[in-house]
Amino acid sequence: MQLLRSSDYKCMPWKNGGGETIEIMVSPPAADFTSMDWRLSMATVASDGPFSSFPGIDRTLSVLSGTLRLSIDGAHVDLMEMSPPHSFSGDAVTHGAVLRGPVTDLNVMTRRADFMHQVRRLSVMGEKTVTAAPGTLVLFCHTGSVRLPDGETLKARDTAVGVSPGGTMTFRADVLSTLYVITITPR
Repeated sequence: MQLLRSSDYKCMPWKNGGGETIEIMVSPPAADFTSMDWRLSMATVASDGPFSSFPGIDRTLSVLSGTLRLSIDGAHVDLMEMSPPHSFSGDAVTHGAVLRGPVTDLNVMTRRADFMHQVRRLSVMGEKTVTAAPGTLVLFCHTGSVRLPDGETLKARDTAVGVSPGGTMTFRADVLSTLYVITITPR
């Protein structure tokens, strides 16, 4: 797996210019918002405002800190650190209201016509075995420190990316840690 340390991430403006995002990884490399197949990023939401429109993109948002109320095409959902990852269409008119902030979120986007994705948040203490689908596997360590099956260690905010043949894998952590397991598969 390719390891990406948090110090390697790229800071860039939001598509709508309303803030900054930290791009963890984009495929293909160096793709922009219109040419990407998929993208993983973190953003800080410090004030209420509209979310960028991403036609043809499916999104999943996970709140890493703070509390955010999303209004998606008029339907409301409150997200906080312990909320499950929330999926929605990038085509939807979306507005965020910071209820407790600033908010830091993890955002996964895939081009709907070509890819689909799944985002799972796991608590890891000791050993944790999970099943992953075949495809691109992205592991993001939110808190703590997680040892991967190949012996590498992800520290907080580090990411590992590779190709999974599918099947089970076991993670280990000596302290309670939070790991996001993201699978991206072609349609």
